Amino acid sequence: MARIELAPGVFDDFERILGHLDRHGSADGPSRVEAILQAIDLLAHSPLVGRPVRGGLRELVIGTGARGYVALYRHLADLDEVLVLAIRAQRESEGPSSAGAD
Repeated sequence: MARIELAPGVFDDFERILGHLDRHGSADGPSRVEAILQAIDLLAHSPLVGRPVRGGLRELVIGTGARGYVALYRHLADLDEVLVLAIRAQRESEGPSSAGAD
């Protein structure tokens, strides 16, 4: 079972997501973050489940539509570790959190 590590910037991503939900009157921010974390836990057993993207990175699609998010990560097979680099809403364009990750 792979160990899951969250890069420091992921906590900023969660704060951004919670702030966005709060500004738009959504009261389920904490439950959405919990759902994201539960989906990321899947990577411990299936680290290659995400779709491959550039530079050896992968993306885990979580949910759909307004409740959809994407986790950018790298599977480090030699260390049996998954490093989650960024979380963004599916509706967000690829911004600095994922563009500079390779």
